[in-house]
Amino acid sequence: MNSSTQRAGRHRNIVVVASVVLALIGAVVVLLGIHGAGGPPQPPANAGQSASALAAPTPAAAGTPMTPNPGASPSATANHTRGTDLGPILIASSPVAIAIPSIGVRTSNLVNLGLASDGSLQVPRDFSSVGWYTAGPSPGQLGPAILAGHVDSHNGPAIFYRLGALRPGARVTVGRKDGSTATFTVDRIQRFPKDHFPTALVYGSTNRAELRLITCGGSFDQKSGHYLDNVVAFAHLVAIPFN
Repeated sequence: MNSSTQRAGRHRNIVVVASVVLALIGAVVVLLGIHGAGGPPQPPANAGQSASALAAPTPAAAGTPMTPNPGASPSATANHTRGTDLGPILIASSPVAIAIPSIGVRTSNLVNLGLASDGSLQVPRDFSSVGWYTAGPSPGQLGPAILAGHVDSHNGPAIFYRLGALRPGARVTVGRKDGSTATFTVDRIQRFPKDHFPTALVYGSTNRAELRLITCGGSFDQKSGHYLDNVVAFAHLVAIPFN
């Protein structure tokens, strides 16, 4: 396989993951009473983003299902020739717990997420679960690990209801199956329109171990039963103490 074919395959996989996360996080049912009360906390919309980062998405990023290329994942395609940052890098190990003290998140209810038959990301079965996209890096590996959760439900706030209240410098700890606890520092928290989702910014290769926490945000469309935006927290690995 030549380099141009490999690059094309990596691009297709990044686009697929962007579209499937939009499908996951957008599939929120109409709620009873939450939206009238002001809804979940909202971070700034597109703060600090360049025009190029918010360019119009491809059809896939706008929600058109695509078939993933099983030969490569968006994680593992990180460009090693650029070298890594000074931060640590871990071997693969599944996440088993997550804690975000500043917003009151603490759970060991983590589930694996793959792709459904239509190319969309599988949805956690309950609103207290955090889902890890297993075709990407595990938290602590080189590249952006993806953890997604619901913002709310019929009955009230879900696991990532307060994700939009995160601030730079907040800590996120992820317990891993190998006994290590990967500690991340939040770099920024932003909100993006789903029809202008910055695919490369969220899913593109990185030169260190990073984390993306994703949920719904923005205005809620009562007619469609969907939020109009996605909230994304960007973080990087800073410490790896063992339990």
